[in-house]
Amino acid sequence: MTVHLLKTAVGCDDAEALAARQAARRLVVDGRPVVLGYTRRKPRRVEEVVDGGSIYWIIRRAIRARQRIVDLVDAVDADGEAYCQMHLDPELIPTEAAPRKPIQGWRYLVPEDAPRDRGDDVGDLPPEMAEELRALGLI
Repeated sequence: MTVHLLKTAVGCDDAEALAARQAARRLVVDGRPVVLGYTRRKPRRVEEVVDGGSIYWIIRRAIRARQRIVDLVDAVDADGEAYCQMHLDPELIPTEAAPRKPIQGWRYLVPEDAPRDRGDDVGDLPPEMAEELRALGLI
């Protein structure tokens, strides 16, 4: 069974800011482009996470985007401290906004609780306006 991760994008006001920050951490691993992410503790459910799991990003008190998790790798920093290096698909996929409090570290997110990907059904509306219209049940 696939499971996702939930993490706060600290200091990012929108998905574009997160993408800009990640641009400096892009590289190619085993012939595949990835973005590197880091966390102190490695999830214990690695097989479930890398089997189609995504990292859902909390931005401005709501889940607003996700990235597919390609791999989770054990690593050690220059001080000898162990951490987990996350290999993420470079594509950030916008999701429907789902209110969520910021968290430290990461949490598991079961697929039933994950927000749907945001479709193009809103045309050129600003994201905030589209969220309000969705909340009102108008789109």
